[in-house]
Amino acid sequence: MILSGICFAIINFFVKLLGAGPNQDIVEGMQHYPGHELVLARSVVSFFISFSVIKIKNLPTWGVNKKWLIIRGLSGTIALTIFFYTIEHLPLAVATTIQYLAPIFTLIFAMIILKERVKTLQWVFVAFAFSGIALIAYDKLINTSSKFEEVSLLWIGMGILSAVFSGVAYTSIIKLKTTDSPITIVMYFPLIAIPMMTIMCFWDFTIPRGIEWIFLLIIGVFTQFAQVLLTRAFHMGAPAVIAPIQYIGAIYAFLIGFLLFDETLSIIVDTGIIIVMLSVLINALLKNRRS
Repeated sequence: MILSGICFAIINFFVKLLGAGPNQDIVEGMQHYPGHELVLARSVVSFFISFSVIKIKNLPTWGVNKKWLIIRGLSGTIALTIFFYTIEHLPLAVATTIQYLAPIFTLIFAMIILKERVKTLQWVFVAFAFSGIALIAYDKLINTSSKFEEVSLLWIGMGILSAVFSGVAYTSIIKLKTTDSPITIVMYFPLIAIPMMTIMCFWDFTIPRGIEWIFLLIIGVFTQFAQVLLTRAFHMGAPAVIAPIQYIGAIYAFLIGFLLFDETLSIIVDTGIIIVMLSVLINALLKNRRS
């Protein structure tokens, strides 16, 4: 989980860099890349790696539980595409924090689909998590300073939608735990994403040049590492150990945004981020303690 978090931090950095394009000061002359093209780049690399591993290990090429594999691939594709756009339009710490609402939605979907019981106290912390998001949105309404213009209400809403679809994807992984291998689950993401993102690229596509090819390759390779490590952790580890560790990613996002992209947030936004992270973490611990 720690290695997976580091890989995701590297991915988010390059997604932010390529999404900002000329509006950043790290790499001069950088082109702007739309979110769907970045999803396509990472999906192409991930598909070829996953497919090769499946063939080498002589696993069922298209998996066993195809229904839930397709649901996992489709929901993951939608979630990631929206998330990449939120990284472009929101400070990295805010975009990442909103994405960490996914376990909250996983809790809800697990209750509906997997018939898991949810404690009353867990619902209290669900409400706290959304109060943290409301605090971030409230800061946008009362703060007219130009340096907070990046905190957009529209993209906060889109970030929540991304977390909803991520919740579906995580629920699918839980459902597939007993039928399909981690590498097969990972492969279905690019299998669904490649045709969808290719169609979107007909309308908006940037031809890579120079070092940008390397950046796109890094996104693809580290995505594979991150996804396999994450899926394997959920397959092999105890949930009580796994759940808290994944939220280290929010600290990575805050540091990358602050140190490399000069993203300075207000006290209200920082408080909202802390409330969200603590609420989601406590909720996960309550769930795993019950288990």
